[in-house]
Amino acid sequence: MDETFSSLEELYERLLPAMKSKLRELHHNHMIYIKVEDIWKYLRNNKWNRGVNLTLFDMVDDILNTDNNLIDEYVRNTRKNLFSQED
Repeated sequence: MDETFSSLEELYERLLPAMKSKLRELHHNHMIYIKVEDIWKYLRNNKWNRGVNLTLFDMVDDILNTDNNLIDEYVRNTRKNLFSQED
C-alpha cells in the first residue's frame, strides 16, 4: 500500500504514534528534556532531508531505530546555539 500525504502536518500526525513511542524510550533513559518536536526536527533535518521516495515504513523504522544519543546531541546543540544567540 503506497501512502501519500498532502501536507507535512498530515505526515506528522501519521508518524506521531511512533514518535511518542520513541519519546517514552528517551524519557526512560533519563532524557526527559526531549520533546516529540525534537525527534521530528532531528529526523527531518538529518535523515529525511535527502530522502527520495521514502515510505511510511522507512520513516517509522528511522524513528524507532535512530540512536538515542544522536537525538540527544542534536537537541543539546540546538538549544546551546539558541542560547548563545541570545547573548
